[in-house]
Amino acid sequence: MRPLRFATVALATAALALPLLGGSASAASSAGPEAPQHSHASADRLRAAAPEGFVIGTAVAGGGHHLEQDYPDPFTYDKEYRKVLGREFSSVSPENQMKWDHIHPERDRYDFGQADAIVEFARKNRQVVRGHTLLWHSQNPAWLEDGDFTKEELRGILREHITTVVGRYKGKIQQWDVANEIFDDQGNLRTQDNIWIRELGPGIVADAFRWAHKADPKAKLFFNDYNVESVNAKSDAYYALVKDLRAQRVPVHGFSVQGHLSTRYGFPGDLADNLRRFDALGLETAVTELDVRMDVPEGSRPTPAQEKQQAEYYQRMLQACLEVDGCNSFTIWGFTDKYSWVPVFFQGEGFATVMTEDFGRKPAYYALRDTLKDAREDDCGKGGPKGPKHSKH
Repeated sequence: MRPLRFATVALATAALALPLLGGSASAASSAGPEAPQHSHASADRLRAAAPEGFVIGTAVAGGGHHLEQDYPDPFTYDKEYRKVLGREFSSVSPENQMKWDHIHPERDRYDFGQADAIVEFARKNRQVVRGHTLLWHSQNPAWLEDGDFTKEELRGILREHITTVVGRYKGKIQQWDVANEIFDDQGNLRTQDNIWIRELGPGIVADAFRWAHKADPKAKLFFNDYNVESVNAKSDAYYALVKDLRAQRVPVHGFSVQGHLSTRYGFPGDLADNLRRFDALGLETAVTELDVRMDVPEGSRPTPAQEKQQAEYYQRMLQACLEVDGCNSFTIWGFTDKYSWVPVFFQGEGFATVMTEDFGRKPAYYALRDTLKDAREDDCGKGGPKGPKHSKH
């Protein structure tokens, strides 16, 4: 997830089978005949609708802006939230709980409590985990950003952090966002605000991938960024960098687009083509942080037309991923408006997730579910899973 100062635009089965609360008023009319909102049927869940080998995920709310809100930690204290989290999704991503300021608050102290709890929750609910994130310019602790370290010391700190964190969860995390948001929108490396690149040079990025791979050789290692959904200067920079690193046999396995979108802007229609070019390099691809915010005046709610447009954006993002062989992982950045980061960072925008504050399903939810079902039925009609996309779950 992007920090505020860079908030420019365009961003297996659980045992807890309890009923969902009622959906949004426009859901039924937008999505056609649906199973009852209180259905216990496992087929009435996103994770059950997905094709074999395709994971559908969400961010696990906690840390970050949540610490300043008038509710207790969502993942720890909201039982209904946890039920839906376990029931609907086959993949989870810690929203903030694995970022440096949470997991490494002091130079000689790690705090694994929240991250451990998420990984254990995933194990119990037969979910995979995406680790987020190891090298980033934001949400670093003050001791790191303000410390007076030599280059050798700073390099040692990063190596020790990656080795410790990745090593702790060896065999338990499917994908890691190793390097997060290292380019600006013009395709230039963040040589000023990224402490690692500024102090240690661009080569530290390759080292981060090497260290992470050594700590867990089976984890898939990704670049992750926003505003890279389309073919543009930023995604071009990643394409060139990945080609160079792969030529050097650096263990880069994936490229992911975050997908923080807004209905005030057009949809990135060349998303599938963009993902395919990274797929052609031998990389897996993923959508990792999708939400679709809408302009809604304070005290108001989205109109049916707005919810329809939002659902279309969600559906088109998913469809693009499904069309690319190596796109196995699709994650939304939170599933309920109750805990969304969007209203905190985007004044006048909100309602960006697929469920209401009381976990009612919006048209966007049904757009995802029905698209997943169609893809699953299409696979079955063609004789079952095939190709790289469906080679693992």
